[in-house]
Amino acid sequence: MKNRGIAIVLALFLGGLGIHRFYIGQIGWGFVFLIFSWTIIPMIFGFIDALRYALMGEVTFHRRYS
Repeated sequence: MKNRGIAIVLALFLGGLGIHRFYIGQIGWGFVFLIFSWTIIPMIFGFIDALRYALMGEVTFHRRYS
């Protein structure tokens, strides 16, 4: 079972590398983030993901990612 708080922290601080995507089980997207980590685009999407996880309910998060 994935922890929503950990996913938010990973997306905020390591979102540019896609670590949060690996954590929630989206391995393919994690590699896409790693490939483009030299650009600012994954950082922007990491911040957006952190906001999305924060605004998402706990039940919805677990239903979608666990």
